[in-house]
Amino acid sequence: MTLSLFDQFMSSTYLGIPLLALALALPWILFPAPGLRWLGNRLIALQNWFIRRFTHQILIPVNPGGHNWALILTSLMIFLITLNMLGLLPYTFTPTTQLSLSLGLAFPLWLATVLIGMRNKPTVALGHLLPESTPTLLIPILILIETISLLIRPLALGVRLTANLTAGHLLMQLISSATFALLITTPPVAVLTTTLLLLLTILEFAVAMIQAYVFVLLLSLYLQENV
Repeated sequence: MTLSLFDQFMSSTYLGIPLLALALALPWILFPAPGLRWLGNRLIALQNWFIRRFTHQILIPVNPGGHNWALILTSLMIFLITLNMLGLLPYTFTPTTQLSLSLGLAFPLWLATVLIGMRNKPTVALGHLLPESTPTLLIPILILIETISLLIRPLALGVRLTANLTAGHLLMQLISSATFALLITTPPVAVLTTTLLLLLTILEFAVAMIQAYVFVLLLSLYLQENV
């Protein structure tokens, strides 16, 4: 039973080509490109409005020095939302349920924010490791605790994204399996579980967008500390 539940998270291959690479490339193909109807296309206008609103919201707490990250954060947000939403379609693969991918996105970006802080304001960056008015005896312990909390940030970013999406996919599979099993024996209960599955699907679409937003929001907060 355990193998059948987690088979959906395995990255398959076709003709020697890993489907994970195809799943990562697909979102960029779906985005509308500029054309002759650039000004009159409603889809392009909606996309531009969404990008402007998100960029404005995500950069509100960030100092002007961090506004150079607007393109990176916005692109990452759109990329993650698209991957998460496509993964909710039947017979699809969700790359963000792979911890390797989540950590591969979280660790380099977190490291970049730390290196920016060490380059621009090394005193302030190192000052985060030791709060003011700390007793002398507690200085080594607090430095160790703050260092550990700093190093686990990328791990928390990646695990949060992967765990929430994986839990939702597993719950949907369990409820759908129960619905098929109850459809023959007890149809009234099957109708109830089907309603629950529909509500859970709507919730998962919301979670897919929220988790992408939280991922980028936390990165912007880490950037704010070092800019």
